[in-house]
Amino acid sequence: MACRVQKRISTRRKLHILRTLSNSNSAKRTSIAKSTVLYIYKLKVALETVKREYENLLATRREYLKLLNHVQEKENVKVEKVMAGTFVVRVTCDEGGDKLVSILEAFDEMCLNVEQAKVCCENGFSLEAIAVAEDKTLDPRDVTESLLKAIGFGNQSAEKDSAKD
Repeated sequence: MACRVQKRISTRRKLHILRTLSNSNSAKRTSIAKSTVLYIYKLKVALETVKREYENLLATRREYLKLLNHVQEKENVKVEKVMAGTFVVRVTCDEGGDKLVSILEAFDEMCLNVEQAKVCCENGFSLEAIAVAEDKTLDPRDVTESLLKAIGFGNQSAEKDSAKD
C-alpha cells in the first residue's frame, strides 16, 4: 500500500516538473505529455537553427582568414622610392629557402646596386635593403614585380593584374 502511494507521489512530482518545463496549463497526463513533446520539438528546431548559424559563422571566419592571408601575401614585397633612383626594399616570406640568391640576381638584372642590406632567416626570411638604380627612371612597380617573380609569387601577381584588366 505504501508503495502505491509513493509511486503516485513520484508520478505527480514528475508530471508537475514536466508541466512547469513545458509551460502546460493542463492537469491531464496526455495533455502534459503532448505539450512536452511539442516543447522538445521546438527545442530541437531551435538547436538546428543555432547549428546552422554557427556553421555560417565558421564559413565567414574561414573566408575572412583566407582574404586576410591573401592581403598579407601581397605585402611580401614593399618597395619605396626615397629619391630618384634610390629605393628602400623590404621582402618578407614565411618560407626560408634560397630567396637571397634569387633576389640578388633580380637586383643585378635591373641594374640595382645594393648599398646597405639586413637579412634575417630566423622565422622565415626577411630582407631590408637600400638599392640605387643606374637608370634613374626605374619605377617601384617594376622592382616589385621583378622581386615577386624572383621569390616565386610572380605567377599569382601576373594573374591578378590580368584579371583587373
